[in-house]
Amino acid sequence: MAFFIDSDISIAKTLDTNFYLNEDLFHKSKEKIFGRSWQFIGDTDSVKENGWVTPVNLLENFIGEPILISKDQNSNLHCLSNVCTHRGNLIVEKPCQLKDLRCKYHGRRFQLDGKFLSMPEFKEVKNFPTETDHLHKLPLHTWGKWLFTSLHSKLNAEAFLKPMADRVGWMPLQDYIFHPELSKEYHINAHWALYCENYLEGFHIPFVHADLNSVIDYSNYTVELSRYSSLQLGIAKEDEIAFDLPRTSPDYGKHVASYYFWVFPNMMFNFYPWGLSINLVCPIDIDKTKVSFLSFVRDENKLRQGAGADLHKVELEDEDVVQNVQRGIRSRFYQHGRYSVTRETGTHHFHRLIAEFMNAE
Repeated sequence: MAFFIDSDISIAKTLDTNFYLNEDLFHKSKEKIFGRSWQFIGDTDSVKENGWVTPVNLLENFIGEPILISKDQNSNLHCLSNVCTHRGNLIVEKPCQLKDLRCKYHGRRFQLDGKFLSMPEFKEVKNFPTETDHLHKLPLHTWGKWLFTSLHSKLNAEAFLKPMADRVGWMPLQDYIFHPELSKEYHINAHWALYCENYLEGFHIPFVHADLNSVIDYSNYTVELSRYSSLQLGIAKEDEIAFDLPRTSPDYGKHVASYYFWVFPNMMFNFYPWGLSINLVCPIDIDKTKVSFLSFVRDENKLRQGAGADLHKVELEDEDVVQNVQRGIRSRFYQHGRYSVTRETGTHHFHRLIAEFMNAE
C-alpha cells in the first residue's frame, strides 16, 4: 500500500494504522527504511590499537547482518562483512587483536582491509581469486568517536548527521567516555515507530513526565527540522542546571538544559551537561522493540541533575504510554489521528519520511 502524509500539518492525518499492524509492511521496512539509512555501530574506543577487530551484529534480531570494524596497521578504520567468502562462516567471534583475518573453518585469510590473502588447497581452482573473494566493504562514517554504516544507502551520511554535528561541534566529543554501568536495555511491547514518534514530541511532557517538566521551561520548548533529522531544544528553568555554552555555540545566551537530536529512522542523541545518552531503537517483531541506552559521560559531577537526572524513570513513563498506544491502535474504531500544529511537527516530519521511504521503488 502507498502512504500519504500531507505536507500541510494543519490538514494532515497521522500514519495509517496498517503500518504498525501489517506483518508484510514490517518486513518491507527492513530494506526500504533501515537498509537505506545510516546506523550506529560503535565507537573508536572499540578499535583503539592497530590490529584490533570488533564484530557487530547490525540490528540484531531484525536485520542481523554480521559485520566487523577493523583498524589496520596504518591506523585506517574499515567496516567489513564478517562472513567468509568461501562457505559463509563467521570470521571474528569476539573483539581481538590480529595481524590478519583468518577463517577457522578452512583457513581462508584476508587483510585487515578485507582484501583476500590466501586459501589452502585452491591451486587448481580456475579464475581465482576474483573481486567477490574479498570481504564486502561497507561505507564507514565517523563523527566524534562514534561510527556509522549503511547497508546500501545512496544517501550521504552527512545528510543525516551534519545538522547535529554543526550544532554541537563545540563540544569536546573525544572526552565522552562510555560507562556500561550506566547503560541499559529495555524491551518494549510496541512497534518501533510508536516509540520514535513518542520521542519526537514534547507535547506529552506536562502530562507524562512530572519530574522532567519541573526542570525545563515547557513554554520555550522548541523543535527544529532538518532533512533526515530533528532537534528538540530543552530550555532549563532559571535555577536548574544548564550547559555553559561558549560564544561559538549557535545557542550562546540560552539556558539550555538538553539537546534531543533524532536521526531517521531510529537513533536518538541526547546531550545533557553531564554527557550523552545515545538511544538506539531496534525492531524485534511487529509489536516488540529493544531500546538500548548507551551512556557516555563527560562530567561525573553533573550526573543525576537537571533534565538528564533520571533517564530510567522517564523511560518507564514513556514505555507505559507507548505500550498502551500499541493496544489502542488495534481498535476497529481508530485508523488516523491529527497533529498539533505547534507541538507535533517532529512526529509529522517522521511520518512523512516513513511514507517517502516506504513508497520508494
